Amino acid sequence: MLSKYQRISQDLIDKIDKQEIKVHSYLPSENELMKLYNASRDTIRKALDILLKNGYIQKNKGKGSLVLDVDKVAFPVSGVMSFKELAKTINSEVVTKVIELSLNPVDVQMKKELYMDSGNYYKIRRIRSFDGERVILDTDYLNANIVPNITETIAADSLYNYIENELGLKISFARKEFTVVKATEEEKNLLDMHEYDLLVCVKSYTYLEDASLFQYTISKHRPDKFRFVDFARRTQL
Repeated sequence: MLSKYQRISQDLIDKIDKQEIKVHSYLPSENELMKLYNASRDTIRKALDILLKNGYIQKNKGKGSLVLDVDKVAFPVSGVMSFKELAKTINSEVVTKVIELSLNPVDVQMKKELYMDSGNYYKIRRIRSFDGERVILDTDYLNANIVPNITETIAADSLYNYIENELGLKISFARKEFTVVKATEEEKNLLDMHEYDLLVCVKSYTYLEDASLFQYTISKHRPDKFRFVDFARRTQL
């Protein structure tokens, strides 16, 4: 038989799942929940702890318990997948908007990031929206000596489809780095941040089959919308 705090937590979860309590809204205060469920403060806090541990809420000091979107997108950590391929696995309306496409002479920074000595590189910035919410900002830098003639149509559709199926190149592997960073004012304007001021930043370096580095990407994700998944096998050293 469930204890009282478990019954309260399950009732709140049911209301969130049924959207009776809306995502990105705040739960009633502890005092209001005490009256609503005729329960002690300790019982309410235990119930809220269950929601917190299961990813249903985030506690914001001075504001209360923010309801999170538990329908997170599984974003592969170890695989090399285009966003278009990822979108096929998502039960949401997914839209890509290109906000910048420029061809630039290689500079000191890109010489370092793309191991280029000369030539041009493309800079592409794209906003990814899920069900009308702007949740990812992707900035791609591509070696134009390897990947030429990129158009806005190609950028809005799939770079990897163009690279593999039109240019005939074989994408092989990527090196990735994950950090959490504070959102800039520009990023807050470009994305629907709600109460969040942090972004999950994924930097990746992607290589062709011959080990040529052709792409450097900085992808910033609103943290509540994604879960980053991987498969690991134990190896004793």
